[in-house]
Amino acid sequence: MNYTELAPAYVRAIAPYLPGKPISEVARELGLKESDIIKLASNENPLGTGEKAKAAMLKAMQEVHLYPDGAGFELKQAIAKKFGVAIEEIVIGNGSNDLLDYIAMAYLAPGTSAVYGQHCFAVYPITTKARGAVGIEVPAKAYGSDLDGMLAAVRPDTRLIFVANPNNPTGAFSPYDELKAFMKKVPANVIVVLDEAYNDFLPHELRADTVAWLKEFPNLVLTRTFCKIYGLAGLRVGYMLGNPQICDMVNRVRAPFNVNSIAQAAAVAALGDDEFVAKGYANNRAGMAQIEAGIRALGLSYIPSYANFVTMDVGNGVGVFQALLKRGMIVRPIANYGLPRHVRVTIGLPEENARFLGALKEALTEVKA
Repeated sequence: MNYTELAPAYVRAIAPYLPGKPISEVARELGLKESDIIKLASNENPLGTGEKAKAAMLKAMQEVHLYPDGAGFELKQAIAKKFGVAIEEIVIGNGSNDLLDYIAMAYLAPGTSAVYGQHCFAVYPITTKARGAVGIEVPAKAYGSDLDGMLAAVRPDTRLIFVANPNNPTGAFSPYDELKAFMKKVPANVIVVLDEAYNDFLPHELRADTVAWLKEFPNLVLTRTFCKIYGLAGLRVGYMLGNPQICDMVNRVRAPFNVNSIAQAAAVAALGDDEFVAKGYANNRAGMAQIEAGIRALGLSYIPSYANFVTMDVGNGVGVFQALLKRGMIVRPIANYGLPRHVRVTIGLPEENARFLGALKEALTEVKA
């Protein structure tokens, strides 16, 4: 019996998501000490987790024998208060990835389509194809979203458009005036999923109140996460904001108790920890300048980034990735995103960034030899 053949053809055609290598795996494979390895592959917060969130986690641990609040009332209340939205406009998820999947589950099926850009987050095509829907990939514009191209790609059967801003894995950014002009042209029966996983890293002068757009565009959905600047990647918690009717449909397919109690408690605390967020933002801005200067000094080109990582052209992405691994430095090769010459590196602490740049110089020499 070939159990692969029992799965639908559209599932068999999916290329699995490839996560960044964990430190423990690299240590086992290469015989290195875990303490000697630096991971700058998964866009995690190098500052760790805020003290307020840690305290909330310890308190929540006393009741882990009980199921979490399936409605996420306290977390929704905190989100509603911070952003001025109604409870009915919020859905919480096991990371924003969870919510992207539920949106697709609610609105895609065989005979429908979704639009997304080239070099987009891998989950968009995966979750689209998992529903038997057609994925329409629009060529990138300056490694980011070609909004006009996406609009032109919409078909009568299109239900969703996925736009990440800033984009992952390239870090490209679509100015908000262009994005708002795009929203005004999108048909009302097409839902735009604006993935804002990295919007907390945007320079302040480039930001816009996209939450306020929800009143103007009932077909707009925002997805956000606590995994990045809030430092809760290991807990997997995120949220979406949108039209109550859309939220209702997503809640109908959402798994019961999809966000655990420790994650909910930590997210509530993290949402109010402005000091920790400010530290993360400042470290990222300084680290971005440090990494970019080092890349230029090595004579490499890179994609200007508005997130917490930089994607650079190293000529041989996999080769340089492997050479960096031997030096205890984990970054992300992104050939599976259509960028075989590039690697993506997360902004770390100053000393981590310095070690990466030194290891990169050696790796480039080794790969060229």
